[in-house]
Amino acid sequence: MSVFKARRVIDQIRGRSYEETLMILELMPYRASYPILKLVYSAAANASHNMGLNEADSFISKAEVNGGALMKRLRPRARGRSYPIKKPTCHITIVLKDKSKSFLNEFNI
Repeated sequence: MSVFKARRVIDQIRGRSYEETLMILELMPYRASYPILKLVYSAAANASHNMGLNEADSFISKAEVNGGALMKRLRPRARGRSYPIKKPTCHITIVLKDKSKSFLNEFNI
């Protein structure tokens, strides 16, 4: 998907809690929200399995969308000609953190 379409969704969920993010993504009318919803599910599963974080206490600390490679395709047109189609891709990064640990770190500074 396009970087701009993904950023429109990512900007809405940055800094929110995990449960609130799931509710927002399920109710958003954009097609980009479903792949991002799957990505948030995957990030939460990785955080709970690898780091031992509780999903209920986690929030999205970092969410960014970077541009990827362009897939170049040709569309056949009249008289044997072809027009190029550029299909954009993007790289989405989501980082989850624990609320209690982040608040403790803020007070220690």
